[in-house]
Amino acid sequence: MMFLEPKHTINELVSRCIAGQRKAQEQLYKQFASKMLGVCMRYATDRMEAEDMLQNGFIKVFAKIADYRGDGSFEGWVRRIMVHSAIEYLRRHHKMLQVVDINETGHEEPAVNATAASSLEAKDLLELIKTLAPGYRMVFNLYAIDGYSHKEIAGIMGITEGASKSQLSRARTILKEQILKLDSKRYEYAG
Repeated sequence: MMFLEPKHTINELVSRCIAGQRKAQEQLYKQFASKMLGVCMRYATDRMEAEDMLQNGFIKVFAKIADYRGDGSFEGWVRRIMVHSAIEYLRRHHKMLQVVDINETGHEEPAVNATAASSLEAKDLLELIKTLAPGYRMVFNLYAIDGYSHKEIAGIMGITEGASKSQLSRARTILKEQILKLDSKRYEYAG
């Protein structure tokens, strides 16, 4: 049995989707849905909301698929659409996203024991991130996980770069405090 290179397969699938072939759309959806649901889960408050974000994202993917030029990875292109779709969903359904500039002078972040941080599993960290207020969570995800710059985040969210930086700083502080609490609970439990 002969296998095609993944990039060649994706390009063929994209071409078939552009041609409007429903089977190709279904195949593309099945290939990327679980990974993209993970992306949406980072922004959503629950699974149902993430699934709504995912569906809206795929509607956009199929509407814009002809715009994909083959530069870079297709998965990265889909991921970017999902992130934008998630943010759009949050703007539409969460009326008040608290995004404010905070004065960081005299504001010290708690130090986190390297052992405490390294003992966290990815799923535990994602659960902690979910507890952040929507504005903090959005900036943290965009910057720390999805790799956007503060300038890009400011453009996406309609805020200043300073607000993006301060939201990230506050999100990190909250996460560090939560990690310290978890570590002290583990220590108490072990002792």
